[in-house]
Amino acid sequence: MRRVGLIGYPVGHSRSPAMQQAAFDALGIPAQYVLWETPPETLAERIVSLRAPDVLGANVTIPHKTAVVPLLDALTSSALQAGGAVNTIVRGADGRLTGHNTDVTGVLRVLDAHGAGDAGQSALVLGAGGAARAAWAAAHERGMTLRVTARHPSAAREALSALGLSEAETIALDAPDELAEALAASSVLINATPVGMGDPLASPLPAELLAHLPPSALVLDMVYAPPETALLRAARARGLRVAAGLEMLLEQGAAAFELWTGLPAPVAVMRAALAAHDAE
Repeated sequence: MRRVGLIGYPVGHSRSPAMQQAAFDALGIPAQYVLWETPPETLAERIVSLRAPDVLGANVTIPHKTAVVPLLDALTSSALQAGGAVNTIVRGADGRLTGHNTDVTGVLRVLDAHGAGDAGQSALVLGAGGAARAAWAAAHERGMTLRVTARHPSAAREALSALGLSEAETIALDAPDELAEALAASSVLINATPVGMGDPLASPLPAELLAHLPPSALVLDMVYAPPETALLRAARARGLRVAAGLEMLLEQGAAAFELWTGLPAPVAVMRAALAAHDAE
């Protein structure tokens, strides 16, 4: 039996075991996906354990996405694009550990599924953390004009510069006139902040600002709990297209599965497993 798991602290809330185990089972792969709750002081020991021959790799979540980097043998371009954040580790046949970031792939696949994010369009990303950097990388890869709004624009500018994205415009969250102007020019709005996680009434933007988005815009919220956030409800009420965080969770998970196995992910099976988990 091969092993793969989620490294984080805490991890009990994760939906990953449901969808990943369903994928392994559907393809008849003898592998078990487990939760590896890992306090920071045991992270190095946990990463060493991934070199065992029966391990396929791991997912990585908060607070270890950057802390794992010096413990790995290599990073792929996806992890570098995301600011050196790793959410997937793959163990090679020789025991070498390579860090990937499938959030970038996840964003791109969600955009593709909704026919959004073409070159020359404009994306407005809310946030400047790890999830936001994956969204920045996805927008840049597609040749989109990137704008970023954050509580601390100077910190966002530093992060953008470090990633070679210094041409992106930064806007303060408390500048409604500038935000309105940016929204009016945006084909895609992505919430990459944690605002709304666990709180169905919280939104990163006042609902009335969404009126400035073009009617054809797509609103993607990377928050997946609750399944429909206040931001998405407000966008839907205005007739805008929406993409929920569970879509992002599914697509980044499918990309990770493909890295571990070299096989196409059974996305429909994984989607059904997520839906069943949320119905419990």
